[in-house]
Amino acid sequence: MMFDPTRVQAIFFDLDGTLVDTDDVAVARLAGPLSYLLGRRAERFARWFMMTIETPGNAFITLLDWLHLDPYALRIRHALRRRFERTPKVYQLIPGVDALLAELNGRFPLALVTSRSQHSIDAFLAQFPEIAAAMTTTCGIQDSVRIKPHPEPILLAASRVGVPVEACLMVGDTRMDVLAGKRAGAQMVAVLCGYGERRELARAGADLILENTADLGWWLRAEGAADPSGT
Repeated sequence: MMFDPTRVQAIFFDLDGTLVDTDDVAVARLAGPLSYLLGRRAERFARWFMMTIETPGNAFITLLDWLHLDPYALRIRHALRRRFERTPKVYQLIPGVDALLAELNGRFPLALVTSRSQHSIDAFLAQFPEIAAAMTTTCGIQDSVRIKPHPEPILLAASRVGVPVEACLMVGDTRMDVLAGKRAGAQMVAVLCGYGERRELARAGADLILENTADLGWWLRAEGAADPSGT
């Protein structure tokens, strides 16, 4: 892992487990009943289980696309969309995320790159208008043929903000985020406040692993990241 903040000219964020706490809600719901069987291991198992059902689903859609089995891919994409449409009434930001985005706003083009639908993205941004104002663009499940771990969403975001992908930084909490970012050619910061665990994120190729998304601000300040805005 070797993160170079001086290369960063644009920053992309995943949503669940990176900006908002919905991952922990899902894990807690699954871990509750399992605690009778697994005791203290229930939460760890629940987190692992959520990861295993998330990553193969996205990888399988990408495989169908490559095989030109579009009708089957579309059916699965719609099923995923319906799942993510179950938007929580109130999003809970991960602590420090609002301050981080306020700090980065104006310094870098920012983008939201998620496997959620436009409906869910709009619901999130409506709850946090200051974050909506900070985002240069958003890329959801409807914007690209292939989704993470395929690099297409990252490449699309780079194109939309007008920054070479090599100068972009993707921030996410799962193995599929890391794989998408690295395959696109972007730098990848993984965070431990969502689904992923340190070992699997490192194995996937993360350039830097942080406990919390909010910690990114310190790294960018301490290491003297480039300011493409010129301010």
